[in-house]
Amino acid sequence: MDRIYQLFSFSDKEPLIFTQLDFWLFFIVVMIVFSFIHNRKIERSIFLTVVSLFFYFKTSGLYVILLCVSLLVNYLIGIGIHQANSDGKKKGYITLSVLFNLLTLAYFKYAYFFTDSFNAMFGTKYEMINYLAHWANGVAGQGTFVEKIILPVGVSFFTFQSISYVVDIYRKEIEPVRNFFDYSFFVTFFPQLVAGPIVRARDFIPQIYADHKLTKTEFSEAVFQIVKGLFKKIILADYIAVQFIDKVMDAPESYPGFVGVIAMWGYSLQIYGDFAGYTDIAIGLSKLMGFNLLENFNSPYKAVSVADFWRRWHKSLGSWLRDYLYIPLGGNKTGGIGTFIATFLIFIFLVFITRWYELLYVYAGLTALYLIMYALFPNFKSLFHRDLNLLITMVVGGLWHGASANFVIWGAMNGTALILYNHWKKISPYENSSLLIVHIWRIFLTFNFITFTRIWFRLQDEDAPIAFLNHVVHHFDFQWETFVLVLKTYQATFWIILTGFVLHWLPQTLKEGSVRLFGKMPMVLQAVVVAVSIVGMYQAVSDSFKAFVYFQF
Repeated sequence: MDRIYQLFSFSDKEPLIFTQLDFWLFFIVVMIVFSFIHNRKIERSIFLTVVSLFFYFKTSGLYVILLCVSLLVNYLIGIGIHQANSDGKKKGYITLSVLFNLLTLAYFKYAYFFTDSFNAMFGTKYEMINYLAHWANGVAGQGTFVEKIILPVGVSFFTFQSISYVVDIYRKEIEPVRNFFDYSFFVTFFPQLVAGPIVRARDFIPQIYADHKLTKTEFSEAVFQIVKGLFKKIILADYIAVQFIDKVMDAPESYPGFVGVIAMWGYSLQIYGDFAGYTDIAIGLSKLMGFNLLENFNSPYKAVSVADFWRRWHKSLGSWLRDYLYIPLGGNKTGGIGTFIATFLIFIFLVFITRWYELLYVYAGLTALYLIMYALFPNFKSLFHRDLNLLITMVVGGLWHGASANFVIWGAMNGTALILYNHWKKISPYENSSLLIVHIWRIFLTFNFITFTRIWFRLQDEDAPIAFLNHVVHHFDFQWETFVLVLKTYQATFWIILTGFVLHWLPQTLKEGSVRLFGKMPMVLQAVVVAVSIVGMYQAVSDSFKAFVYFQF
């Protein structure tokens, strides 16, 4: 009975995630039932909605209620937009949707962040009170809901997904779904619910009404992708994090500075293995059920520029920000009053959260530079708007990742790098070079810049990134004997890191060939390969549980 209660109750220490045995038992049961109803579309939508809500309950507890409210509100708004007989009513509905979704996101994700920043700047002592939980406890009984605001798992993902559905109806790019359960299935589909990829309505909803199809080739590809995702998560992410990276990053002063640099290189592999591993498993699970999710990563560390990197990394978020923020602001063509208002607010916001008042002088200098360039080169206007729009988009992208000044700084650094690259590539002597040494050099520079900015991504305390950099610079202290000792101490970890990068940088044709080779194997041999691979991987599992990094976003 205790085991049954555990299976159907929520525990923040034992969420239902892809690397746990309970998830695979859950998935087997789902697939057994799904095999009987996969061609009955309405029953399928109802069933997958129910199991997806259960999955979310197992990862986020009673916040499943928030998800249900979001589903109902956005579904009704979508109908309202479609049935509205005037532009005014449609704009009213779309405004309501954006306000509801963004305020919900802001309340649960950024309430403490903004309150603490306000108190720090103005010397006040305001406290954030969870009025929703306070009211709910008055109805359901004290202690039913935790009164501290806790971030619901995956709230950024399903919020952005809901916004895209309503906006696409407003733009007349899609029709509303036929019933509530088709919509709830689209938003809550459990493989991608809590950590993406962000699914667009126009890509997924047509699949709801298509006939179910799963060929042997698709089945083999799905299994291969799931095993690949488990390898990325368990070996490339968790093992090197537990055995090396966490030890160095939690106490960098205990190691020479050059070890901190190696740890950051390893962290770039870890964050890729963690997030790309999750999306590989999500895509594979979805394909086993007959649904295709779009690719979310394309060998990002093969990128030859910052712009190339952001075309390869977290593609679903990048395309969402492009279509629903960057282009509406004017993209790379023009900009209206909204661009300038958004830019002003972001500049003020950066000063507000960092309390770096020197930034005002930086902004004033940049503004003067742009005005001079505009006066000398009238065609500079479109570049001016493009640069502002890029900066806005990347800062918002940083803030999307979390309620932290460090995330905003990380986004701003990447936005600045994109702006500089867009100007540099016009005069670069090797932008179009075909020399292998140039290609390798550009990959090296891009990878190290991305790794450098991730110091702000990895270290959440506001002063920690600068302290880490100071330690690396002032205590680099590279000595060959020390380097050899570190290699011997963490020998297994370094072999895995090296293997991870080699696999990542293999030619795409070779990777695709391995998938085809697996697909040609007899089913029995495939089963043996999968079983041996999984048993081997789980030998590396540590006693400490590591959730997927992007659960916090």
